[in-house]
Amino acid sequence: MFGFGFRRVLNNELKMTDSQQLLADYVRNSSEEAFRELVTRHLALVYSTALRLVGGDSHLAEDVAQTVFVDLARKARTLPSDVMLGGWLHRDTCFAAAKMLRSERRRQSRERHAVEMNSLQDHSALDLKQVAPILDEAIERLGAEDRTAILLRFFEQRDLRSIGEALGSTEDAARMRVNRALEKLHSLLTHRGVALTAAALGTALTAEAVTAAPVGLAVTISSMALANAAAGTGTTLTFLKAMIMTKVQAGIIGAIVVASVLTTPLVIQHQAQVRLHEENKSLRQQIAQLTTDNKGLSNRVARAKGARVPRLPAPPMQVTAQPKALPTEDLQPTKQSTDLYARFKDKAPMLTVGQVEAYLKANGRKASSLLAAYRTSGDPALLKEAMEKYPNDPQVAFEAIFDKDLSSEQQRQWVNTFQKSAPDNALANYLSAFNYFNSGQIDQGVQELAAASGKQQFRDYTLDRWKDDEEAYLSAGYSAAEAKYLSMSQIPLPQLAPIKQLGQDLADLATAYNQSGDQASAQATLQMAVNLGQRYVPSSPGEAVIDQLVGLAVERMAFSAMNPNSPYGDSGQTVQDQLNQIAQQRAALKASTEQVGSLMETMPDQVWINYTERWMIFGEQAANQWLVDKNGQKSDTP
Repeated sequence: MFGFGFRRVLNNELKMTDSQQLLADYVRNSSEEAFRELVTRHLALVYSTALRLVGGDSHLAEDVAQTVFVDLARKARTLPSDVMLGGWLHRDTCFAAAKMLRSERRRQSRERHAVEMNSLQDHSALDLKQVAPILDEAIERLGAEDRTAILLRFFEQRDLRSIGEALGSTEDAARMRVNRALEKLHSLLTHRGVALTAAALGTALTAEAVTAAPVGLAVTISSMALANAAAGTGTTLTFLKAMIMTKVQAGIIGAIVVASVLTTPLVIQHQAQVRLHEENKSLRQQIAQLTTDNKGLSNRVARAKGARVPRLPAPPMQVTAQPKALPTEDLQPTKQSTDLYARFKDKAPMLTVGQVEAYLKANGRKASSLLAAYRTSGDPALLKEAMEKYPNDPQVAFEAIFDKDLSSEQQRQWVNTFQKSAPDNALANYLSAFNYFNSGQIDQGVQELAAASGKQQFRDYTLDRWKDDEEAYLSAGYSAAEAKYLSMSQIPLPQLAPIKQLGQDLADLATAYNQSGDQASAQATLQMAVNLGQRYVPSSPGEAVIDQLVGLAVERMAFSAMNPNSPYGDSGQTVQDQLNQIAQQRAALKASTEQVGSLMETMPDQVWINYTERWMIFGEQAANQWLVDKNGQKSDTP
C-alpha cells in the first residue's frame, strides 16, 4: 500500500503542468522568480479578459490585472495542487472587473463601457468586440472541463498536444474536448441572441481572444503583487497609491531600458514622459474621488471596530423561537413580463427526475450541481447527498442550515460548519448569533455579533445560486428568458427573515440593557444592529431591492430605539436625520419598483434577458435605473 501511494504521488508530480510546478515552487519556497514567470505566462489571458469586461479601457484593465495577481499571490497557498490556473485566473478576473466597474459606476464615469447587449441581433460576420460584454460570462457558465479546454486553447494559446497533457489525455481527445466545449459556448451565446456559427466563433477567438499587454506591465504587477502579499494587509487607498508609484517607476525603467538598448530619440522619450505625467495625474484624480467615495465606508468600519462590546452577562430578555415572517411590503415581488407571467402565473414548474439526472450527468454530481438540482426539483434527497458528500463546502452548509427536517442540535452543527468553511464571511457569524438568540444563549450571540463587526466580507451566495439554477433550467430545455425568470423568481432567500429578526432581537436586547441602567451597553448593541443593516449595499452584484429593504428595516429598528435628538456620526446629523433618510430611501425604492413594474408589463423576452444580466452584475436597483433610462422615463431614485 505504501508503494502504491508513493507511486501515485510521484505520478501526480510528473503530471503537473509547468504552471502548477511554478505555483508549487512559489508556495513552498516563496520563489519570486517562479511568481514572476507565472505572471508573464498568464498576463495576456488576464489582461485580455479584463479589457473586454471593462469596455476597452486599458488603464482600468491594467488595474484589474494587478488586482487579480495580487489575489493570486495572497491565495496561492490555499489553492489545490492540481488547480488549472488559467481557469482560476479567468474567474477571478471576472469578479475583479465587476467590482472595479461598480466603483466606476458609483463615480458616474465610464458608464458607456457597461454591458450593452441590447443590439446583439445579427453577428454572422463576427466581430469579437460585439460579444465581448457577454463572452466571459458565457465561458464562466461552462462546466469546469469545458472552461479549461477553452482557456487553454484560445486564451493560453496552447497546442492540442500540450492541452492533452494538461488534461491527462491524448492529443485526439483534447481536440474532441475543445470542439465540444466550443459547441457549448456557441450554444450559450446563441441563447443570448448572438447569431454566429461555431466555426466563426473559433476563428474569432483564435484571432482576437488575447490582446498583448502593455510593455512593462508584467514587471509592475509582479513587484506589486509580491510586495502586497508580503505586507499581508492594507487599505484600498494605500493599495492604489502603491499602484501609482509602481506604474510610474515601471514606466521610467521601461523608458531607460528602451533608450539604452534601442537608442530611442529624445523626442520619443519626451512623449513617454508626457504620457506618464498624464497617467499619473489621471490616477491621482481617481484616488481623490475614491477617497470621497470611501469616506462613508471608512466611517462605518471605524464605528464597527471602535464600538464597545455590550457588557456580559446580558440582562434577561424574551426571545422568539422562530423568525417572524417578513411583512408583505418587504416581500412584494416586482411585476414581470406579461408573456413570462402568463406562462408561469398558475404554476411553479419543477424539474422532473429525468431532467435532473440529465443535468447532473452533464455537470457532474458536484456540490453546486446537487444544490441547483435540489432547488429546481424540490427533491430533499439531493440536498442530503450534497450534505453527505461535501460537508465542508460553505454553500452546502449555508443551504443545510435552513433544512426544516433538521433538529435544533443538527442545525447548530451546520451553523458551526458554515463558520469553519467560511471563516471570513460575516454572515456565518450573524446566523450563528441568530441561532444563539433563539436558544436563549444571549451572551454567545453577542460574542458572535462582535466577531461579525470586524469582518468585511458578507456573502449570501445568491448570485452563485441564481447562476447555477439558471443552468439547470437551460439544460432542461427552457429558453434563456424562461431560465432567468424561473431562477430569479423562485429561488428562496431564507437568510432575510433571520437577519430581520436578529435586528429586532438586538433592539429588544438594547431595551433590556437600558432597563438595567446600562446605557453604554444599550448603545453598543444598537450600533451592532446598525452595522448589520448597512451590510446590504446598493448596486452590489445580484443585490435585490428586497435585500435593501430588509437592511433599511433593521437600521430603522435600531435608530427608533435611540433618542431622536441625539447626534449620530461625524457630519453633525442626529438620529432623527438618519430616520428621515431611511424613510426617503424606502420611498424611493418603492417608487422605482412601481415605475419599473409598469414597464415590465410589456417587456419582451430579449429585454428581460438584458435586464437580468445587469441585475446580476450591478444589482436590481441599477438594473431598474437602466430600464427606466432605456425607456426615456423620469426616475424618482436619487
